[in-house]
Amino acid sequence: MDVTAAWLTFRLAATTTLLLAVVGLPLAWWLAAPHGRGTGCRGFVEAVCTLPLVLPPTVAGFFLLVATAPESVVGRLWGRLTGGTLPFTFSGILLAAVLMNLPYAIGPFTAAFAALDRRLVEASWCLGESRGATILRVVLPACWPGIVTGLVMTFAHVVGEFGVVLMVGGNIPGITRTLSVALYDDVQAIDHASAARTATVLVAVALVALVTVQRLARRPVAKGTGR
Repeated sequence: MDVTAAWLTFRLAATTTLLLAVVGLPLAWWLAAPHGRGTGCRGFVEAVCTLPLVLPPTVAGFFLLVATAPESVVGRLWGRLTGGTLPFTFSGILLAAVLMNLPYAIGPFTAAFAALDRRLVEASWCLGESRGATILRVVLPACWPGIVTGLVMTFAHVVGEFGVVLMVGGNIPGITRTLSVALYDDVQAIDHASAARTATVLVAVALVALVTVQRLARRPVAKGTGR
């Protein structure tokens, strides 16, 4: 098994999971809020976040490659900020991984927040707690199984990401060559022994993630009307 590819894969998965926790939790809280003004906007945002589930990775990879090309708006802005490019770099596959794994984080986050009894939040506010303190002392403790589920599913899916990584990042050892790409190379080279080791690692990660999610699903979440 390619140790360098393994390290890069887990670095990519960990960074993607962290970024989606920072971006995804506030977004999921907004999506799970009681419906009122902006319902149509929420529906559109939710559809965009869910799109990667039905979009072929090669299609997503192609559009990301075009959108981040050096001559594109995003590419020029990135070049001014960093002096580099996004395609065929770690930053490029990180951006692709974040966008393609939005539903694996947003879905469980939103479900957990939607199941939370909003009266608990309102009671905390009435007792004088700030919004930040309410989130830390009420929301997160009540919703942590769903939050951890989203993080675990995101990490596991990024570890096995292939199509969009290959399209946006290519196959550059130490930079964009992940375990799934290394597995593809091993099969192409008819190195079945190395392919088997890499595949075993990927299956083990997926199995651990599923077992973790199943255990978390049995834990109760503070339920209510969500209103």
